[in-house]
This record gives sequence, C-alpha cells and structure tokens, in this order.
Amino acid sequence: MQRRSILMVVVVLCLAVVGFTAYRVLQQPNVALVPVPMAGAPASIGQFIPVDPPRPAPEVSFTTESGGNVSLADFRGRVVLLNLWATWCEPCIREMPALDRLQGKLGGKDFAVVLVSQDRGGATVVDPFFAKLGLSNLQTYLDPKSAVGHGFAVAGLPTSFLVDRDGTIIGSVQGAAPWEGGAVEAMIRDRIASSEKKSATLDRSTSPSP
Repeated sequence: MQRRSILMVVVVLCLAVVGFTAYRVLQQPNVALVPVPMAGAPASIGQFIPVDPPRPAPEVSFTTESGGNVSLADFRGRVVLLNLWATWCEPCIREMPALDRLQGKLGGKDFAVVLVSQDRGGATVVDPFFAKLGLSNLQTYLDPKSAVGHGFAVAGLPTSFLVDRDGTIIGSVQGAAPWEGGAVEAMIRDRIASSEKKSATLDRSTSPSP
C-alpha cells in the first residue's frame, strides 16, 4: 500500500513537470526558420548567409499590379535583392521603409529591390495595403500561388535573396534585416562592382579577335 502511494506521488510529480514544460514552450514566440544554404551553425535572424558556390536561381515568374507577367530572368544584367513578403507578416512591414530607402539610393540600371507578395488574395488584398505604406521608390509584384516561394524553397517570411547579374544566387537572409547603413550598402556596391568586372571580362573573352 505504501509503495503504491509513493508510485502515485511520483506519477503526479512527473505530470506536473511535463505540464509546466509544455506551458513554457507555448509561451515562446514562433519564429519560422528556413534551411541555411551552407554548412555550419544555423544563422541568426536577419543574418546574410552566402551561398558557396553560388547556384542558379530557379526560373520563376510573377505578375505586376496591372496583371502583366514578369520573370526573374527579366532582371538579368542587374544585381537583384528579391524580397518575399505578405500583408499579414509584421516583420515584413517593419523592414519595408528601409528597403524603400535602399532602392532610392542604389536602384537603377545596376541594382533593383524586387518585392514579391505571397498573399493568396493577390491584388485585391495587396494593392490597397501597399498604397497605405506610402513608399515612394518601391513597387510590389504578386505571386498568389506562391510559385516563387516554392521555387526558392522558402519556409518563412520575410525571406530575401541576393541574385547576381547572371541570375545566380549569392546569398540569402531569413527574417527582417536592417537594409540600410554603411555595411549593407557597401556589400551591395561591392557586388555590383565585382559582377560588372566579371561581365566585362566575359565579354572580352567571347568577342571575336580583330
């Protein structure tokens, strides 16, 4: 009888410990993680992870707000910061102003920030929401079927990819990131300059001899 009582006490204590552990787990914030595209320790949220060696970006397409079709290949010749976002994603919205300023500073014939919404509602949901953000340098593209997200194997938003002029993925960022400041701009300017030299070298090597 005494042994049974002791056993009952142990069972009750175990259940209490399990219940408390489950409660603490449920209180933790949910953070969606994407696979790190290189060996080593998992990356911190917002950390740029180089892809070594760079790999070709998947052939994906999306639509403009007016319904026109655009592919990632249409941006060949420019370094692209491809940013996947959604209206319901709070971290996505927080980083938008910085992305807008980045596009304002560096956007042009050599670089572009390309936003692609993953909202299933498409233009009906995205257009009025995006208009309220008051961004002056950015536009967003639409991908209601998440073809881009699936093509890049994205598991959480926001996720960004830095794509070289020739369509190869240089690296990725999972989660919101500080997209402005000297370090970020220097990295992108360096990428623009190095890829420009690479393109010039290839052009000379393939040009016919005089």
